[in-house]
Amino acid sequence: MDCSSLPAEIWELIKQSQQAKKHSHCPQSKFRVGASLLTKDGKVFNGCNIENVSFSLTVCAERCAIFKAISEGYKEFKAIAVASDQKDKFISPCGACRQVMHEFGGKDMEVYLTKPDLTWKRTSNEELLPFAFDDIRISVE
Repeated sequence: MDCSSLPAEIWELIKQSQQAKKHSHCPQSKFRVGASLLTKDGKVFNGCNIENVSFSLTVCAERCAIFKAISEGYKEFKAIAVASDQKDKFISPCGACRQVMHEFGGKDMEVYLTKPDLTWKRTSNEELLPFAFDDIRISVE
């Protein structure tokens, strides 16, 4: 896909996701990931994967960007772009990220999966996680 079919703000988001992966801390996997999140009012938050020697404490780029935005008071998101160094296929968020993206971005948030050459594929949270764990209210009797 070329950039001419995208709004300028989305094309910029894709480019920023490629830049965000440069800040990745991934000494164990050597697998750099960057993410750029667009709020509904046009602000962009970038994130990268941050590994820990205790691997379960690792934070993915998508959640890093979302948590940064939430910590700054933003909770309404339009789109997210995800980037890695994979040249042969598009990067795709892990299950934990898909759930967080669904919870904070809703089922219709646009998700752009990218490659280093800036080719992209658009999908949505609902397509990535069709049976998302939705908000459940527990009643105590």
